[in-house]
Amino acid sequence: MTGTVFTNARVVLPDEVLEGTVVVRDGKVFEVIEGRVAAPAEDLDGDYLVPGLVELHTDHLESHFLPRPGVAWPAIPAVMAHDAQIAAAGITTVFDALRAGSFEPGDRSAREAMSLSAAIVEAQDSGRLRAQHFIHLRCELPCADTAESAEMTAQAGPLHLISIMDHTPGARQFVSIDKFREYYIGKKLILPEHMDGYIAVRQELQARHAAANKQAIIAMAARLGVRLASHDDATEAHVEEAIADGVAIAEFPTTREAAQAAHRNGLAVLMGAPNVVRGKSHSGNISAVEVAAGGHLDVLSSDYVPSSLLPAVFRLAETVPGMGLAAAMRMITLNPARAAGLDDRGAIEPHRRADLVQVRVRDGIPAVRRVWREGQRVM
Repeated sequence: MTGTVFTNARVVLPDEVLEGTVVVRDGKVFEVIEGRVAAPAEDLDGDYLVPGLVELHTDHLESHFLPRPGVAWPAIPAVMAHDAQIAAAGITTVFDALRAGSFEPGDRSAREAMSLSAAIVEAQDSGRLRAQHFIHLRCELPCADTAESAEMTAQAGPLHLISIMDHTPGARQFVSIDKFREYYIGKKLILPEHMDGYIAVRQELQARHAAANKQAIIAMAARLGVRLASHDDATEAHVEEAIADGVAIAEFPTTREAAQAAHRNGLAVLMGAPNVVRGKSHSGNISAVEVAAGGHLDVLSSDYVPSSLLPAVFRLAETVPGMGLAAAMRMITLNPARAAGLDDRGAIEPHRRADLVQVRVRDGIPAVRRVWREGQRVM
């Protein structure tokens, strides 16, 4: 038996968990066999073997690039540090979220996004990265410079996903203005005595810029052939608007009504794995477990904690009646790959990429042991 052989594994397939063996040749899955084999093989000692995780929306890169207020780390080392943490979480395909649009005077987000985009391309082309990286541009509609920032970032490197966002107090994620206050004061972004004025300014920016920016971003996505995601849909009307805009992915719906409407209309419903792990939304919105239990959850994203994906999946498999591990695992492998148009990965099946992760579970906590990308060990 030629190629690399992994045996004595609990292989997580799209529809079942098989105690078996996986054969890899030329960077692709060649064969999946039930049971053990006697040929020279990697003995996984009964650990799970799962597809490489696919992450569509992580905000984590910025924390490596801007580790302290006023401190900008060199871009390529920042990307490499982020990549190492991504791979250690079992993620082999990642969409790095960069921002278009700045609220504050002097905010350098646009130029930072350009620098990071160029650094991702250079680091990837030079073989420095473990995971495969794509660019997800988060476009904040109320900002005056959003359309210009988006075009600048698109020139720095190819875009692969664009999300349309609006974090105005009183809208979508922050439909509760009290939650907006709690978030911004809690993160020490705004002093309590300045909050009322800040809210008024943000609402004025939305009224002035959001509509024009939205049309510009939708036109840019169509011109570049890039998939669109909506963000924080709260009502059925929001979902209808997203469908009219050509959106394919509904990120972080904030209510049961929006999640159901998005799923019913064929949008891939994405929610946060930290929401699952914590059992609730940090913004006071709907629980992702509740959305999953209703059958309306398609994709999980690590959002701000890269290591949250696997614990979230094992929790869903244990707590949602009738789900099981195979179905839960699709939310971080096959489903996001399909939502992003990546048909070559996301499942342990012949002819797909051999992006694989060895996972050991002890005391209910999953731990990544080894990671392979296209058959080559990267972690």
